[in-house]
Amino acid sequence: MSQVWICAAGLCGATIVGSLIGFMIKELPHKWNDTVLGYCAGVMLAASTIGLIVPAFEMTGHWWFVAIGVMVGALFLNLLDLVTPHLHHITGLDEAEHHHNASLNHVLLFVMAIALHKLPEGMAAGVSMSEGTDGSWSVTLGIALQNVPEGMVVIAPLLVAGVSHARTFLISTVIGLLEVIGVWLGFAMGTASQLMLPFMLGFAGGAMLYVTSDEMIPETHAHGYQKQATYALLLGFMTLVLVERFFEA
Repeated sequence: MSQVWICAAGLCGATIVGSLIGFMIKELPHKWNDTVLGYCAGVMLAASTIGLIVPAFEMTGHWWFVAIGVMVGALFLNLLDLVTPHLHHITGLDEAEHHHNASLNHVLLFVMAIALHKLPEGMAAGVSMSEGTDGSWSVTLGIALQNVPEGMVVIAPLLVAGVSHARTFLISTVIGLLEVIGVWLGFAMGTASQLMLPFMLGFAGGAMLYVTSDEMIPETHAHGYQKQATYALLLGFMTLVLVERFFEA
């Protein structure tokens, strides 16, 4: 049981550490901000494919089940675009600012995509802990490493959009706590959770792919620093690929 707490605390803690680092990103010039965001986009691309979608296919022989999950996850994020103007209670900003601030709505959509994948991601770690496999800790560590840049990339857009430091950190902490809930759900459900876990992993992967393509990459190409951002994306992608390979060895 203590191992599950360590797993949950590690995943949440990695997100919070990334958030603390993220408070410094706001002060970076666009060149470096786009580079960091590009790196995080690469990490998210690798995490959504190698960390979520590919394992989902390996868990079930019903490939269509995962494919539907991916598309539903992307569609869900698309539909959330209609909801984001009504989230003024979360950000503490006036409702009118949401209706007339497209940038803020895009930021919230991106933040919600990060939050969405925390629950199934935590469940994946929890299931691996309940099975007691040799790769249990590698799954946890791989997700934790991914959580650091994810925590970073949540902070800066919220601050730029005008959300207060305290509320921004609170939002980031709540996102991290979703993973703690996921770990315990996965551990409690054990092998039974595997019935829906492939769909949930596909759903989370689709949501991440959607927001990476629709929000993150266009943002990194909007200020004339697309070459640096592209190479940073490749570096971020390969970072997570190499981490996965290292833990498989």
